[in-house]
Amino acid sequence: MAQFRSHLFSPLNIRNVRLPNRIVVSPMCLYSAINGFANDWHFVHYGKLASGGAGLVMVEATAVEPEGRITHGCTGLWCDNQIEPLRRIASFIRSEGAIPGIQLAHAGRKASSQRPWEGGEALGDEEVARDEGPWRMVAPSAIAANPKRAVPDALEEDEMHRIVHAWGEATRRARACGFDVMEIHGAHGYLVHSFLSGVSNRRVDAYGGSLENRMRYPLEIAQAVRREWPDDRAAFFRVSAIDGLPDSWTMADTLIFSQKLRDVGYDVIDCSSGGIDTERSRSVATSLTRRPGFQVPFAEEVRQQLSMMTAAVGLIVNPKHAESILQEKRADLICLGRELLFNPQWPLHAVLELEGENGYDIWPPQYEWGLRKRAQWAAAYRQTETQAAE
Repeated sequence: MAQFRSHLFSPLNIRNVRLPNRIVVSPMCLYSAINGFANDWHFVHYGKLASGGAGLVMVEATAVEPEGRITHGCTGLWCDNQIEPLRRIASFIRSEGAIPGIQLAHAGRKASSQRPWEGGEALGDEEVARDEGPWRMVAPSAIAANPKRAVPDALEEDEMHRIVHAWGEATRRARACGFDVMEIHGAHGYLVHSFLSGVSNRRVDAYGGSLENRMRYPLEIAQAVRREWPDDRAAFFRVSAIDGLPDSWTMADTLIFSQKLRDVGYDVIDCSSGGIDTERSRSVATSLTRRPGFQVPFAEEVRQQLSMMTAAVGLIVNPKHAESILQEKRADLICLGRELLFNPQWPLHAVLELEGENGYDIWPPQYEWGLRKRAQWAAAYRQTETQAAE
């Protein structure tokens, strides 16, 4: 195996998990499950990404209970029967040399939605007619995600405790699936984030008001999950570093919360932003221009202020840009989402750009031997053409 000089293709140890490189397949919902069960579509999708060279392949946001799905097509781990299809996926990811991970989630007040290609709004009569009607949504407070959505039920404490237990049970199942990395989805306006943000949390009990109170329930979930997750496996937490709205969640809040997550055993903060208000977020979002790497400063600040590992996201599409983020110590991992949908072999092409022909060493052996010959033939042809021109 060649020694890679690039940071992007150097390994990273997190507890007893060794990532072969710093490229992460960001969790991306496929909305293609049946009753929460992963199927052949998921197997092919994640297998393709694993053979494409990423170091960590994260399975999409997987609901800890049926009400925690975003859509009828979301994957779940609320029952033991859902383990086997995901175990098959995790096993294949590992066989391709990548590390399998999974993101656990609860959609909260953004649940009971149409699939994006069906409109992404609340479920209605058309969905009812095909037996895909709406279900009950829950949240810290009875505040709708936007004016077009139904008002969710404000959670009572006994039900909050039940949902914490559901997170723990889903974590146990994720462990049984064979995943080496687990991430809590605490961003983008879903249940965990909605407790953190004052935009959606107007409670007057021990779970609302002050920053300490608003962090209480997310930390209860984080602790329950970490208790069920083996000490030798890596734990990530995805945050919305800022809401980008007045009087809402801020970067200063993220730093305080991230430190508490580190104290209870979380290894990596996956730094995104926005999503708390699906109506206003379309215009103000994160208060930043959406350009390549626009969310990297969030990962950089957490890393610098807390000496904690971070994952950077946000329109990172160029291998040299990804490499520079790591070289400048702005983050430890690079998360790619839509770019990998466009080009599942982005990592394999990136290593050639950064490492030259040595990069073929990370290609699947079924491809490597033939492509090395192809590169030799191409080089010989170019040399012949150059000599002829002279």
